Amino acid sequence: MTSFILCFDGVRMIRTILFFLLLFILVAVSACQSEVADLEGSNFAGIQTTPPIETDSLYEANPIVTLDSSDQSQSSSFTILDSVEYDVQQRLKLVNSGPESPSKQNLWVALIQDIYPYQDVLEQEISPDNFQLITDEYGNQIAEFDFSEMPPESEIVVQINYRVRVNQLEYDLSYCQGKLPDFFNDPELHVESQNPQILQLAGLLSQGKQTTCEQVRAFYDHIGDNLVYSYNGGNWGAQAALGEMGADCTEFSSLMMALSRAEGIPARYIEGLSYIPEGEETLARQEHAWLEVFLPGIGWTPMDPTLGRSSITQEQYFAKLPADHIIVTRGRNPSALRGGSYWTYLYWPGNSTEIKIEDEEWEINPIGD
Repeated sequence: MTSFILCFDGVRMIRTILFFLLLFILVAVSACQSEVADLEGSNFAGIQTTPPIETDSLYEANPIVTLDSSDQSQSSSFTILDSVEYDVQQRLKLVNSGPESPSKQNLWVALIQDIYPYQDVLEQEISPDNFQLITDEYGNQIAEFDFSEMPPESEIVVQINYRVRVNQLEYDLSYCQGKLPDFFNDPELHVESQNPQILQLAGLLSQGKQTTCEQVRAFYDHIGDNLVYSYNGGNWGAQAALGEMGADCTEFSSLMMALSRAEGIPARYIEGLSYIPEGEETLARQEHAWLEVFLPGIGWTPMDPTLGRSSITQEQYFAKLPADHIIVTRGRNPSALRGGSYWTYLYWPGNSTEIKIEDEEWEINPIGD
């Protein structure tokens, strides 16, 4: 009798184990089928994906600040009216007038590059050719030269020749609606967009404006009507432009950037060249600065408040750009240039070596002239 009960209990235990084992298998199969169903239609089979994020068609949900020359946030709300080709030459001469050679010396030179829709580099020749090509956080291309052990009482000439095609652009502002991306709207060195004076002025100029385009136009007109142009050769920034000391293209552009950013409108700085025909009077210098503002429904749009400060030229430089502006760098403070413009250099030791940049010049000639 005892033997029969033990046998019976053993069978019952085996059945119980088999029951739970079968139940576990059924649950596991069901879960697998559910995961497969969730993945159907995905472009990444076998990888869990999250639902797509709705974004404005002009920019991605999480835009990357690092740029390249293609700049996918640029819209097609523009017309290329004309194009001009230029031969551009940059020349720098380094002179070691000290008694010894530097143990380390580097020169960084920003390079003109393709930037859609503004310009295309058709030819480029760099001498000497012993340089490293680097790209900074704004997508600027920089040639880094190593001139360590430069002999005393010697000189090195760096020459860069380009052939560049530059487009004349006009932007259509008839549809100025939509969301603005959350980039290029923070304060930075020389763009004091959270300064109380800047915030107050931006708010005052924005009153009654129905669209972002109207706001930006109010900033543009105010700068042209109120700033006094005076070349200072310095780098004072937006807040300094509110004073009475005068301002040049860096302050004109920095103030418009700061006013835009104060209202949450992305804006970024451009530094480059302005072609000035020989003997012609101009409102700026050959080395010149202007800016882009991101307008909803339109994208990055060029503005030049310096050259547009005259009532005669005011309409020519708001959402329009003649084929005489050549971009060298973008960004107010490119790290690779260490606070410089167009080029910068470092060497050491400085107590036994003296190296200077002499004979720095640009030459720009339209093809066919």
